Amino acid sequence: MTLPTQGRLAGIDFGTVRIGIAISDPQRRLASPLENYTRGDRQQDARRFQRLVAEEGVVGFVVGLPVHGSGDESRLSAAARQFGAWLTEVTGLPVDFYDERYTSLQAEQLLLDAGLTSKRRKQRLDKLAAQILLDSYLQSHPNREAPGSLDD
Repeated sequence: MTLPTQGRLAGIDFGTVRIGIAISDPQRRLASPLENYTRGDRQQDARRFQRLVAEEGVVGFVVGLPVHGSGDESRLSAAARQFGAWLTEVTGLPVDFYDERYTSLQAEQLLLDAGLTSKRRKQRLDKLAAQILLDSYLQSHPNREAPGSLDD
């Protein structure tokens, strides 16, 4: 299943304990951090992602694929792919995978540069990594509409 060319996407920074979630605008020009979701059981997780689709009008997901520096997939890559398949199963929406190398490092550096305490960094890290992932995906998949005139 491929992602639709229009509509909001949710970026997912996959984790076994926490999942960072970011969301795009409908035109896919911006990616914004949405939340850090602490995982529960499968039913609770399914309800959260079904609610995300309903509340935010999500038409597809971009799940970060953790790969080694060489580009080879890791053990976590298999878990992320399983999660993506499960996400399609519980929401009925397509999932695309995108290389998430260094997104957490970039997010951590941005939070350090902002002078946040360790506690505040932890509260924001996963959703910021999801935003960086989704923004990178949007930039590399420029299938969105061209910006309109400022005179309109």
